[in-house]
Amino acid sequence: MTLSAAPRTSSDLRIPTVNGACETAEKSLTGRIFNIQRFSLNDGQGIRTMVFFKGCPHRCPWCANPESMSPRIQTIKRQAKCLNCRTCLQDPQECPSGALEYVGEDITLPALMSRLLKDEVFFRSSGGGITLSGGEVLMQPVFARELLKELQGLGIHTAIETAGDVPRDHLLSVVDHCDQVLFDFKIMDATRARTLLNMNQHRVLENFKALTQRDVKVLPRVPLIPGYTLTQENLRQILDFLKPFNLNEIHLLPFHKYGEAKYPLLGKTYSMHKTPVPDAIALAPLRAMAESDGYTVTMGG
Repeated sequence: MTLSAAPRTSSDLRIPTVNGACETAEKSLTGRIFNIQRFSLNDGQGIRTMVFFKGCPHRCPWCANPESMSPRIQTIKRQAKCLNCRTCLQDPQECPSGALEYVGEDITLPALMSRLLKDEVFFRSSGGGITLSGGEVLMQPVFARELLKELQGLGIHTAIETAGDVPRDHLLSVVDHCDQVLFDFKIMDATRARTLLNMNQHRVLENFKALTQRDVKVLPRVPLIPGYTLTQENLRQILDFLKPFNLNEIHLLPFHKYGEAKYPLLGKTYSMHKTPVPDAIALAPLRAMAESDGYTVTMGG
């Protein structure tokens, strides 16, 4: 799902704050997102709304949200909807059939809060809340922090999903306003992580250590990707790293191809096309390994 909206160009707007006052909003208080997914039952407790931030420093070949990679607002074309009328001039706002649409929008803090609070009754009744995802949400730390502060001020449960490969002050300034952090571990070998994913694995591990010193619930997660992370050796390294932190829960996320259809829309090639989705037999040893280390294991979620 993508949102159709014209990109904003102003870097200095007068906007109302959440409490009704008016202040000058710097550009940092405008976030760039590409989707708001309501009524999610994963990625945190209870019924949740997911906010997907645009931009990611990594290039994971299995990414289910390829539209998250670029920080730019992009335009996609759904050829099946195209009327070949040539009147749109490649402008999604002028396209009569909706074949062209923007991927991403710039949104102010009050505008986003207004959308999110439409589902407040479901958060209250289910113990749910808001999860910020991406992309990598910590690439927009100021906007994310201010959004989380507003939500926590209203007593709404907050969570973020992150791979932790960001400057430490970005991470800690945001997590101080989170109830939960869903932290993804991918390739533990530092050389392969850099080469294959553009990931600074040393920084990831050091940031995780710093994170565990804060007053926030941390939930480690591991995507299980054939050819990349779906090995007992890689999971063993992750479990050994986690052992000193005395965590009792881990999520294992089996590879899927749900995002495959998005790649051609963005002019990208999906390199995992021929990669088989792992079956229960392939996954069982990794689940058993985590359980033998004392973890409550959730597959997916």
